[in-house]
Amino acid sequence: MSLPLTRPIKRSKGVLASADNVLVRMEAGGVTGWGEAGSAPTMTGEFVESMVAAVKHLAPFLEGAQLSDIAQLSAIMDANLYGNSGAKAAIEMAAHDALGKSLGKPVYELLGGKRRGRIPALRMIASGDAAADVAEAKRCKREGYVAYKIKVGAGDVKSDVERTREVCAALGGGVLISADVNQNWSVAQALEYVRAVADTTLDFLEQPVAAENLTGMAEIAAATRIPIGCDEGVHGLADIRNHHAARAASGASLKAIKLGGLRPMYEAAVLCDGLGMHVNLACKIAESGIATAAVLHMAAAVPSLDWGVSLTSQYLAEDVLVSPLVFAQGHAQVPDGPGLGVEVDEARVRGFAATR
Repeated sequence: MSLPLTRPIKRSKGVLASADNVLVRMEAGGVTGWGEAGSAPTMTGEFVESMVAAVKHLAPFLEGAQLSDIAQLSAIMDANLYGNSGAKAAIEMAAHDALGKSLGKPVYELLGGKRRGRIPALRMIASGDAAADVAEAKRCKREGYVAYKIKVGAGDVKSDVERTREVCAALGGGVLISADVNQNWSVAQALEYVRAVADTTLDFLEQPVAAENLTGMAEIAAATRIPIGCDEGVHGLADIRNHHAARAASGASLKAIKLGGLRPMYEAAVLCDGLGMHVNLACKIAESGIATAAVLHMAAAVPSLDWGVSLTSQYLAEDVLVSPLVFAQGHAQVPDGPGLGVEVDEARVRGFAATR
């Protein structure tokens, strides 16, 4: 399905005006579970069409499997299809939703239990225009937001430097500010940027160079006091360990679509905490209230999330939930109902699917 955004988002890979996502509806144990994955060809190699094909391919292998053993469901998927982590994540998320509903428990109870119930939402600053970004940042701060991500890497480094400096100055202290390059710089460009913003309040820089370039990441990390985070470079626990060992990143952005589901996402957060690495939890831009609810449950359960939580359903002009998630004063409330704690409007889902 294709969901319209409230306004275009400028990223290093182009301008996004709508979001292409796949929803999975799972019937098991007399209940219905829902899962979701955004299309991310530069992150997981998957398009909507390939994810739909993967889900259809995996469905027969999962028929009759025990809903109570989600780890086994994931093992069945891995045994019958290599890769395709986004499609697998959508199925695994739907299984968590269905299992929680069948047990009368929220998904966070199926993970590590509830550590927190009110989650600060990390707000994207992504128009690409300095004046518009400053105005947006100021407006969001008035509304109570305490975490921000500036999208950079789409144009000239010097322009990104000036825009970052202006946004940081406008926001002042007491908030979390990050910048995200989405792999789009060379090492030289990244070094130019971090040196030029070294005296700002920028708290971390995410994935400045290509995912596989750990040497470059380590060179950048060694050259600046600004912590470097990995995102596209993390697809499993080994990637986290490798970044840590190479001193290539001091934190990681964790997404279900990269890691193959909620359970591996939780395990990655636990590993980061054990290694002393910072944690950012994120949806893909821009997933609906289904995936956003799942990340909220993850945020409730993980040991720490000091690099913020990117919740993206707030950027949609329309959602697929019967009742919207509760956002107020820059924070989101974790749903407490069984499963993901949200009800999906199936008529609306069919309507959006028909517009693709």
